[in-house]
Amino acid sequence: MVLGFSIALIVFSLLLMLLVLMHKGKGGGLSDMFGGGMQSSVGGSSVAERNLDRITIVIGLGWFACIVVLGIVMKTS
Repeated sequence: MVLGFSIALIVFSLLLMLLVLMHKGKGGGLSDMFGGGMQSSVGGSSVAERNLDRITIVIGLGWFACIVVLGIVMKTS
């Protein structure tokens, strides 16, 4: 059981990193310093950005749930 949740945690972590990196920079942060603030003529649609936000939140909640379940399982065993 611990092995399954550990593998799920690794998968959720990798997906979360990928999804966060796919977001476009909002400006004023480190993304501007490294050239991420430059305007692109092929900007993403707002629907795609909203869907990416929703997917990121769902994956983040799954990641959090995995950590909580792993903590409970490891504490009880």
